[in-house]
Amino acid sequence: MIGTLALGLILALLLGMLAQRLRLSPLVGYLLAGILAAQPWWGMTENPHKVMHEFAHIGEVLLLFGVGLHFHFKDLLAVRKVAVPGSLICMTLWTGSGALVYHWLVPGADWIASLLFGMCVCVSSTVVLTRVLEDNRLLHTPSGHTAVGWLVMEDIFTIVLLVLLPAVFILPEGGGKASFCTDDLGSALWGMVWKLALMVFCVAFIGKYVISKVLTFVARNNSNELFTLAVLTIALGVAVLSAEVFNASMVFGAFLSGMVVGQSKFASRAAADALPMRDAFAVLFFVSVGMGFDFMGLLENWQLALGTLLVTLVWKPLSAYFVIRLLGRPGSLGVVVGTSLSQIGEFSFILAALVAGERFGLLPHSAVNIITGVAIITITTNVLLFRHVPALIRRMEERGIGMRKADATSLPEPTEERDRVIVVGYGPCGEIIARILQEYEIEVIVLEMNIDTVTRLNTQGIHAMHGDARRRTIQQLAGVEKARAIIVTAVGAPAREIAATARTLNPKIEVMAHTTYLRHARHMRNDGAQTVIAAEEEVALSLSGILLRSLGATEEQISRARLNYREQLVEKL
Repeated sequence: MIGTLALGLILALLLGMLAQRLRLSPLVGYLLAGILAAQPWWGMTENPHKVMHEFAHIGEVLLLFGVGLHFHFKDLLAVRKVAVPGSLICMTLWTGSGALVYHWLVPGADWIASLLFGMCVCVSSTVVLTRVLEDNRLLHTPSGHTAVGWLVMEDIFTIVLLVLLPAVFILPEGGGKASFCTDDLGSALWGMVWKLALMVFCVAFIGKYVISKVLTFVARNNSNELFTLAVLTIALGVAVLSAEVFNASMVFGAFLSGMVVGQSKFASRAAADALPMRDAFAVLFFVSVGMGFDFMGLLENWQLALGTLLVTLVWKPLSAYFVIRLLGRPGSLGVVVGTSLSQIGEFSFILAALVAGERFGLLPHSAVNIITGVAIITITTNVLLFRHVPALIRRMEERGIGMRKADATSLPEPTEERDRVIVVGYGPCGEIIARILQEYEIEVIVLEMNIDTVTRLNTQGIHAMHGDARRRTIQQLAGVEKARAIIVTAVGAPAREIAATARTLNPKIEVMAHTTYLRHARHMRNDGAQTVIAAEEEVALSLSGILLRSLGATEEQISRARLNYREQLVEKL
């Protein structure tokens, strides 16, 4: 047992590092590690998949605990106008498409098994989506928020399925395949509802008080080990109680306990101290999934594998794009969200393992093998495809595909009577700059990626346009050729690319930007930004000025010290 565990972890470490070096998701390395660890040439006397499967259950529980820990309805409410209707429509389309593919390509398949297979296909990977968005600096953008909100809806859908399955399917007394509870479905659902309501009440209200008291008591001991142990005990304990007492899914109990801890004052510490253990068991979960993969079985059912792959890689992003466009959102948002969702991952594994396991037996293991194989392929290709998203969006905008024409044509033409300044980003900094400039009769054009902000500004009479400020077409529509200056107000904005595009279109334009770190200021100046304000520099000068003033220095002395420092800094840069 220890040998199998060590082998799986060693292979996962090596292949995970290799995948990282190749700029792929580490999940690919973990799954491949499981495939290699299951081979007979290692000389393991015991079944490696059976050994690792027990650890994988802990990984499932801790995965859902982590999801609950970071689950906040405010993330969903912020993008509810797109994420909620869009995800519901697309999940219905994807489930139906997956069911049709399975029913058509698997001889004798019933519709219940087909629908369950489609549900497994429609769920995307949380780990892959957040990692891809973060690597491409899109996680904290409006597009990233929409994709995360979309994923929250998929998570809710998965949790509901995990709760409903035990209620709507019953096992025959002699064992065998579970059957759909058609005769007494109403009473079964009602029984499930009141049990879950009681469970939610116990965990969310009584458990919240108990968990808070326990964690407070443990935290007073100032022991990281005890606190980590307490969080893991809560996660596993609530999961086991949900299964034994309320006959619910263990992962649902783990999700609830994660939500309770996530809403407490210990959320940050739990994430920092206890979740590394979750990550370790999550690795074992993916290794276990890889151990159960049969490559020859994938080749034997290549038609189903190809159909599932087409649904995941082609139909999912295309349908997401068109649904987002129907909801009145720009094409760039549809491309980002659709591409990020063109994969399947851990929740697909959990659902497939549940419906194909000994408890239900509703899907053959060959179907689970197909889902695993498609997941490996789509997780790999998703990272590769996302690298081409910026170029695709740029080409679409150059051809006017997916653009909101009203935003572009509503801007006034530049005139010689008023100076025009383009402000990139309308956060707190951008808003202050725009208001000050308007007070001095300077024409302000705001470029903003948040379409709701653009709509609000246009309603208020402020000229705003939705679009990526790096794009040549967007800057041309904003009138950069005749603008006096362009100011990049968002710290996370790609100021170097924006400056390069602006100087290409208007060599005389003054480019101003601000950054967090001094080391970035030099590069930004080299790329054409004449004025770069570094937060590190301004904070240091402000704090030193306050201290000198309290020590009796005059304003002239403080100004001279600041001026001398700036001159030295310019020479150094």
